[in-house]
Amino acid sequence: MSERAEQFQAVHQMACAAARLIRDGETVIVGIGLPLIAAVIAREEHAPNSTILFEGGAIGTKSRRIPWSIADSATSDYAQACMEVWRVLSDVQAGYIDVGIVGGAQIDRFGNLNSNTIIGQGSYISPQVRMPGSGGSNDIASSCGRTIIMMRLRKENFVDKVDFVTSPGFLEGGDSRRRMGLRGGGPEAVVTDKGIFRFHPETKRMFLSEISSRSSIREIKEFVGWDLEVAADLKSMEAPKELQMEIMARFDPLGIILGPSEEIRLDDFQSYYQAMIKNVLHHNI
Repeated sequence: MSERAEQFQAVHQMACAAARLIRDGETVIVGIGLPLIAAVIAREEHAPNSTILFEGGAIGTKSRRIPWSIADSATSDYAQACMEVWRVLSDVQAGYIDVGIVGGAQIDRFGNLNSNTIIGQGSYISPQVRMPGSGGSNDIASSCGRTIIMMRLRKENFVDKVDFVTSPGFLEGGDSRRRMGLRGGGPEAVVTDKGIFRFHPETKRMFLSEISSRSSIREIKEFVGWDLEVAADLKSMEAPKELQMEIMARFDPLGIILGPSEEIRLDDFQSYYQAMIKNVLHHNI
């Protein structure tokens, strides 16, 4: 393993783990940040025929730099098409999109996500925290063929019951998702900085499937708000490969998403300018 691959951080491992869940030929709708990094890794490494979509309307884009929002001009670089928001989300609702990558502030044992409100000691009208809400994540979680959830594992995030269901997982478990008539298949995995969680095929309860070499089962259980089950054949999370690290460094040379690079001084204009030019020249990413 090269020096670069040995120096990976949790965010690198998360991005690579999510990328491995994307298959060649699939359509993938992503937001800004780590989900986009995961989709780019997949397309550049093992899924060259996958298609990246943004909620803002861009389809089949090959961004030359990190977009700042789902409607940033970078989301339309080399795009196959640029549609309206309603058209992209209509295709999602029709079940045309294979994979959606989503996240939230809270998640429960059945993969339900909350990005609306943290009630705390208050009420929905007067909560502890009011958040932005769904955007297109409800459409994605309800109707995509399957979803990949990306979140950092924190005690306040992995709760027994979410305060508000913004994006449905398996609702109350069992066949409750099917009974509600949701088109999509639900979450496939929850990728975190300490491990990967999957869902029991019948009960739909979340269980620990893979663990980071930098974590322990005891530590992970302390961060989860329910009695967590652990797979009998618990695996170790795979470390990033050299090619994957190269792809991430090329797409995010300034560490905007993945953390600052020691090779670039952000207060040095020449260093910043050269890094941006190098990134743009690699337009085939």
